[in-house]
Amino acid sequence: MRAENHTQVRAPLDGAALRRALVRRGGLWRDLEVVESTGSTNADLLARALAGEPEGAVLAAEEQRAGRGRMGRTWTAPPRAALTFSVLLKPAVPPARRGWLPLLAGVAAATAVTQVSGVRIGLKWPNDLLTADAKLAGILAEASGDAVVVGIGLNVSTEPAELSHLLAPARPGALPATSLRAAGATALDRASLLLAILGELELWYHAWQRVGGDPDRSGLRAEYTRLSATIGRTVRAELPGGQALSGPVAGVDSEGRLLVRVSPGSEVAVSAGDVVHLR
Repeated sequence: MRAENHTQVRAPLDGAALRRALVRRGGLWRDLEVVESTGSTNADLLARALAGEPEGAVLAAEEQRAGRGRMGRTWTAPPRAALTFSVLLKPAVPPARRGWLPLLAGVAAATAVTQVSGVRIGLKWPNDLLTADAKLAGILAEASGDAVVVGIGLNVSTEPAELSHLLAPARPGALPATSLRAAGATALDRASLLLAILGELELWYHAWQRVGGDPDRSGLRAEYTRLSATIGRTVRAELPGGQALSGPVAGVDSEGRLLVRVSPGSEVAVSAGDVVHLR
């Protein structure tokens, strides 16, 4: 892409216009702020949650200097090339069902991104967004007391030469990074993507809360299964502590854990760790 097209495609987010759009909608999202740069939107909202901030806050950053992924990994992107934001939620569901919230965010983001961009999205457990076996976005949920902050980092206009620097450190079995631009998206407008993701997230969040976090009565487990690129595949799960197990994935259980069939009639529920799709 030529430099002048970078300027056009990587237009800044208009925080005031986004806030007006959310006010017209009403509902869950009561505040939206866009900052030029910060260390981590998740860390910022977690601090605000500790100070008593109610749910419904949205914080987007044009650049994150200390963005984080799962397992303590770093996540970076060129300024305005990605959509990076976090939301503050306080789910009124039993603690055992909170594990579904990151998966719910994955379903919401995958649905919205497909609708806006035309790129078909799959989910790698628990909530990485994939297209054509490459990673398009990651989601990190962090809890503090009764609050959960969910952060999403979506590569939008990032070019192939920029993608190799996004995920560190590289590790065996890691999927390559991609972006909506690289995937041939029909739309790259970050404001439209943000509003669509927030809309889907609100719909699923309310449906899930209304039934006490039940993934079946809310329809969440069925939709997650439909979008999953992991269920039905053989994987290697690298668990905390250095252990690992392999086998086909049978599904996800009532707490959102991955069910790996390690032998006929025997399944292990994986709640944390790296999952590698085996070819």
